[in-house]
Amino acid sequence: MDHPGISRRRFLRAAGGAVAVPWFVPAGALGAGGDAPPSERITCGSIGVGSRGGSLLRGLLGFDTARLVAVCDPYRQKREAAKQAIESRYAQKSGKGRYRGCAAYGDFRELIGRDDVDVVVIASPGHWHAPQAIAAIEAGKDVYSEKPLSVTIDEGRAMCRAVRRYGRVFQTGTHMRSIGHVRFAGELVQNGYLGKLHTLEVACPGGREAPAEAAVPVPAGLDYDMWVGPAPTIPYTPHRCDRLFGWMHCYNFVVGWISGWGVHQMDMALFALGKDHAGPIEVEGTARFPKAGINDTPISWTVRYTLADGLKIQYTDNNNPYPQGVCFRGDKGWVRLSAAKIEADPASLLTVTIKPGETHLYNSGHHLGNFLDCVRSRRDPVAPVEAGHAATTLCNIADIAVRLKRKVTWNPAAERFVDDDQADRMRRRADREPWRI
Repeated sequence: MDHPGISRRRFLRAAGGAVAVPWFVPAGALGAGGDAPPSERITCGSIGVGSRGGSLLRGLLGFDTARLVAVCDPYRQKREAAKQAIESRYAQKSGKGRYRGCAAYGDFRELIGRDDVDVVVIASPGHWHAPQAIAAIEAGKDVYSEKPLSVTIDEGRAMCRAVRRYGRVFQTGTHMRSIGHVRFAGELVQNGYLGKLHTLEVACPGGREAPAEAAVPVPAGLDYDMWVGPAPTIPYTPHRCDRLFGWMHCYNFVVGWISGWGVHQMDMALFALGKDHAGPIEVEGTARFPKAGINDTPISWTVRYTLADGLKIQYTDNNNPYPQGVCFRGDKGWVRLSAAKIEADPASLLTVTIKPGETHLYNSGHHLGNFLDCVRSRRDPVAPVEAGHAATTLCNIADIAVRLKRKVTWNPAAERFVDDDQADRMRRRADREPWRI
């Protein structure tokens, strides 16, 4: 992509109010003891400080070895609120009346251009993940990036190449890998307690419709051109930048919840399987799309994968028969898990003790904490870039199949569809200047 040092666009919009983000960090979220010495601190900058980004910032404030020095958001009021909350918390923590040490930017290139930033946390809208992550990696930063990893398959592969070329630590925000019962379910699967697996049932919330909206002036304090970034420019409407009902279901920016939410479940499935399934994957299915309104990504879907070793994956929204989460079915029993719980049949599976000589999965008790530990040790975290890419790709090929309304065959080794130029063209999208990858 264009290097962060390229000349910035000059913006003419007046600054003003934007939707404020409530900030509150409970005292119990802070680590015990005083700050780590400056030489041991990891300096962090965060891009995107809305609902999810704000949650990650509050998480970082709980680590004495992390120090937030910069935030970035195209909403002026959001970034200023984040800056104020961070400085207030550090002042409170130090016992001093004032603390000034967190900068607020509207352009992410200013943040990643700082030599004193070690780590960049990315929680911007999905269409920004790849360009911002690659720019940060090229600038020598380690990266924690929210899911899904990317909007397109080719973007994800470019992110993988960048991480390995520049030797950076990268954690994908598929945090369910850091939940104890998710790890335990994977250990049951990999150690054969379910017998031979034959079917996985994967389900996540379906997409959302929204009524049509007329374009309105961009609110003061929002740099909408920067918010749109690499995506095609479309008019601003009252809910265009809304996370739950707007951009997350707009194909102009993302793939929709078939990827944006489903990637959590697909990642749990791949974590538990613990192996690459080489060879062609056949994918076919159907989906229901909005007939009108501002959203145009799948509302509901039923997709069937057949892997080269015969394993079947049934992927639906949870308006269909399967409850949200992942169910692994083998010839000796099944285990079903979600972020909140684990179930099994026979129930005795839940009392199994994984023996020292058996397979134990990567043990991460805290997703952000694991990332920070790996920044120090330079080893891969629990959800490295390739894991994020694999889970996102499985979701994206489902979307491609339902949009084409026919079976497609994916070759994971070549990362291409088999004899299918039409599907292959959907591995990428055009980038808007100057945000090329």
